Amino acid sequence: MPNHSAGKLIFPAEESFVARARRFHAEGRPPAPARRAATVPLLRPDPSGGDGFEVYLIRRAARMTFGGMYAFPGGSVDPADSSADLDWAGPGPRQWGDRLGLPPAEAQALVCAAAREVFEEAGVLLAGPHPDEVLGDVSGDDWERCRQALVDGRTSFADLLRDCRLTLRSDLLLPWSRWVTPEFEARRFDTYFFVALLPEGQLTRDVSGEADQTRWLSPADAVARADAGELTMLPPTRATLREIADCVDLAGLPAAAARRDPTRPLMPRLESTPDGGAHFLVD
Repeated sequence: MPNHSAGKLIFPAEESFVARARRFHAEGRPPAPARRAATVPLLRPDPSGGDGFEVYLIRRAARMTFGGMYAFPGGSVDPADSSADLDWAGPGPRQWGDRLGLPPAEAQALVCAAAREVFEEAGVLLAGPHPDEVLGDVSGDDWERCRQALVDGRTSFADLLRDCRLTLRSDLLLPWSRWVTPEFEARRFDTYFFVALLPEGQLTRDVSGEADQTRWLSPADAVARADAGELTMLPPTRATLREIADCVDLAGLPAAAARRDPTRPLMPRLESTPDGGAHFLVD
């Protein structure tokens, strides 16, 4: 269970992480560069009709990086998206750049990555035929062929939107936080977290070959299960769920996101404990 100590977050660390960290420091290797990425907690109203809401979680397949961990849909940025000509609704690349602390082109690629990964891994498309519209159901065969072409690299996200005459709805994404993989990991990511509501009429689908399980849970329930050891999560996922759970309802999310600083990089680091073990510490 994470603890708060003098403004710091403390998370338990599995033995495998401790062993990798100690080996990394013993060998004196330089850290691998952190590749920029985006991830998106998708939210929906409580389907039972209550006042709460749920978040979509996927469990990474064992063969994947961080396999066995529950996470949100996400993946690496495609640099080609930085210069793509897109129909765009909501804050423009320059406004996104101001919010994320990035040049406009890099901010555009990051927003595209967030929307692309949600479509690739959850079958949800944050786009519409017009700037003030969002697509409904996109689970049909034609849309699945589009999604598969994207996954296979036979088309880019920009080309998909252009061919389908769609406008990217960047206004459906709320910037939340930024987390960097610890230096001892062989594969590292500089990941920007966005929050998005599931568009009305769309359904998440277990279409990603990178996941072996998906589920909708209330953020508080997901945190409780992680604390109990029922769900395995990395510190960024657990921290984000706890932060989202503090929102009383979905209507309060925009204001909560506006108070956050998505430019500040957070990186869990391992700290030894008196008993010879270690825990993750986030300042």
